[in-house]
This record gives sequence, C-alpha cells and structure tokens, in this order.
Amino acid sequence: MGQNFLPDTVNQTLLFPPSLHDWLPEGHLARFLVDVVAELDLNAIYKSYLDKDGRGQAAYAPEVMVRVLLYGYATGVYSSRKIHKHTYEDVAFRYLAGDQHPDHATIAEFRKRHQESLGGLFTQALLLCFEAGLVKLGHVSIDGTKIKANASKHKAMSYKHMNETEARLKQEVEALLAAAHQTDAEEDAKFGKGCSGEELPKELQRRDSRLKKIQEAKQALEQAAKEQAEQQRQEAEAKQAKREAEEQRTGQKARGRKPELPDPEQAKPDDKAQRNFTDPESRILPDGANKGSFVQGYNAQIAVDAASQVIVAAEITQESNDKKQLVPMIALVKENLNGLPEKVSADAGYFSEENVTNESVQDVDLYVATGRDKHGESAVTSNEPPPPEATPKEKMKHKLRTEAGRTVYKMRKAIVEPVFGQIKEVRGFRRFSMRGKLAARCEWKLVCAVNNLLKLFKYGWAAQMA
Repeated sequence: MGQNFLPDTVNQTLLFPPSLHDWLPEGHLARFLVDVVAELDLNAIYKSYLDKDGRGQAAYAPEVMVRVLLYGYATGVYSSRKIHKHTYEDVAFRYLAGDQHPDHATIAEFRKRHQESLGGLFTQALLLCFEAGLVKLGHVSIDGTKIKANASKHKAMSYKHMNETEARLKQEVEALLAAAHQTDAEEDAKFGKGCSGEELPKELQRRDSRLKKIQEAKQALEQAAKEQAEQQRQEAEAKQAKREAEEQRTGQKARGRKPELPDPEQAKPDDKAQRNFTDPESRILPDGANKGSFVQGYNAQIAVDAASQVIVAAEITQESNDKKQLVPMIALVKENLNGLPEKVSADAGYFSEENVTNESVQDVDLYVATGRDKHGESAVTSNEPPPPEATPKEKMKHKLRTEAGRTVYKMRKAIVEPVFGQIKEVRGFRRFSMRGKLAARCEWKLVCAVNNLLKLFKYGWAAQMA
C-alpha cells in the first residue's frame, strides 16, 4: 500500500503575493500591536524628520520601527541585530515590519535618536489601561530592583586607585616625552630641521589617553563630593534653624550636638568612591537577589496597581537603597494619572519618619514596613490604638500589626514582585541596551510600557477595538 503525502511546495512560485494579514491567526499579539500603535501619538518622532530636505534614502515609517521594537521587548528580543534577523525568520516580526528589513544599525540609531519619545510611550500605554478600566488606584505597591548597566563593573576604578594610577601615568608620559624630545634633537642634529614630524609613539598615545580619562573621572568624583557636601550643608542649616526655633519657643537649650556644617570646597571623595569608564552615570549597587554580590547598574523603581498589575509609575535612580524613593514615586503616580492612590504599600527599605510624615502623602493610607521580621516569628496582632506619645515609626509598626494592616500589607508581594518576575525572568530584561542615566530611564519606561500593553492585550482590548 503506497504512502500518501502532501506535496512539497518549497519551489512553488506564487502567482500573486499573499496578504500580510494571512500570515498570522486572529488574536495574535502582533495584530494587537498594529492596532495599538495606530492609536499612539508619534508626532514627536515625526517632527524630528521635518528638517530633512527630502534628499537621500527614504526613512522607515516610525510606525514600522515602533511596532518591531515593542514586539521585541514583549518577546525578550532586545538586540538590534537579533531584531533585524527576526524580520527574515520570524513571521510576526516580518508582519509587523511590513515585509521590510531595517538593518541593525538603523534599529539601534532609531532607538537612540528617539529614546525620549519611546520612553514617553509609557504614559500613553498607561492611559490606555486606565481608560480600559484596568487601573483603580485602590492599592498601589512600590518596589525596586537592580538592573545591570551596559557596562562591566570591572571597568570601574576607585578614587584612591585613580590617584595612584594618575601619578604613575604622569611619570610614564613624562619619561616617554623626554625620550621623544631626545630622539627629535638627535634627528635634527643628524638630518637638519624642517623634516616632517611623526605621530606620537603608540605607547605615549595610549598612556596619554588613559591619563585624560582618569583625570576626567577624578574631576567628576570631586564635583559630586562637593555637590553632596552642599546638599548636606543645606540640610544641616535647616536642622539648625529648626533647633534654634524650638529653643526660642521653649526657652530651653535643645539636647544633643549642633548639626555640623560641611564645607563643600573642602569636600573630597571617599577613597572607595568609584566611577565607571564605560557608563560613568551607572553605579556599583548591592544585588538584593544575590546577597553579598554587586552589579554595575541602576536602581529601577515601579509602582504597581493591584487591580491588574499595571505599572502606574516608573523611574531610574542611582541610589543604592530605596529610602528616598517613596514620596517621589507617589508623586509620579499623581502626575501620570492626576490622582493619588487610596493605599500604598512598600517594604522596610522605603521607611523613614520623614517619608511617612511628608505633607504630600498625608491623603494616602500608607503601609510601610519599619523593619524586617525575624524568620519564623509571628507578630502579635493588636487592634488597640497606639499610645498618644508614639513616634511615627511606632505608629506605623502598630498599624501593620492590626488585622486590617496585616491584610493590606501581605498583598504587597503579590502585587509588585510578580511584575519584576515577568520583566526579568519571562521576558529576560536584565541589562540596559543604552548607556547613561537618561537613556536607561527612557528604556526602563519603554520596558514598563510594554508590560502595560501586554496587560491590555491579556484583558481583551483588541476585541474591544474590533
């Protein structure tokens, strides 16, 4: 009995080109992105092409570039070279690109040139989620994670090492210059003046360029130390003024030492202060996921709405901890959605008495841990009010021990941590593609915009559009 096979059509010539819309099934993510990009405002990108005189090679349509970038970030393809390759090998990429194939340099340049506009898509995606009813601002949870910079931590150097290396390189450069001058003098005596000069020796070029980089890095660290000292001075002056006002009010001398006023002009960087030569704005930060290890990167912050795990605020900082991020993140939520959340939860890294008593968050019901609970230790539940003389920290600690407080705070992990898992584990975003704080901020907002668009896709926005 003979076997029955479908014909092999690899060499079949198509008489008519097929419609691109026949390439993918209904309900595919790529189809959703075509619809959603058509709704986005890309005027900022279009305006950047207005100064062109029409000559030269035609540019790819911004919709095409935005679609392939969004799909790349949604499927864990971040490399411009891989995106270019996928426009040939992946049906969805080919569909989104309209059967065009922007090369990797074009994709990388588009992402770099329009980084702020691409980061601005976060707000547009968030508003689409809000209009679809996915954002309620009932309970928002805030957390941060460390994302690697596009730089190796081995390309960083401490201030102390900079000083030592600078001194050594200066000696080497001076010795090489002296040798070069001696050679010049000998050649002038032998051949006469007026002959064409040669380039500096490669050894001198290499040392001289390294010396310049180190000197620039030193100056940046010294300037940062002065700025930090100036900020500390202003804070100390504010504390001193508050102390003096309290003494005048009570007629008694305040306890404790007077705040010291640092002199910014005398401020010097700590010997261990480091600066990276590849991405100078990145920092060496402790990696919370792997205790005892460090990453060269940025501290990425998100605020997540409990209703559908939509990110309602996103930011990048250079701070190693989260203590200064609670109030700014709540302010960003208000800026993005013109409203404050009813409840906000955050872990102990965000707590300070200044944070929870800040005037801008007085209308927000805060649930911020004051410290870590010991493993296996169960906190005593108490529904009694805190004593009148309790400090802000004691009041918050008491609040989290009530049944209502425990119910709200235990949802914190379930709201925000899965979002980090989806970004880092499912979509594999663990390193920025571009360098510098501004570029990292824009890329992080693009990552968060994609997260929100995927939530919108999951909850059937495409069906609503149809």
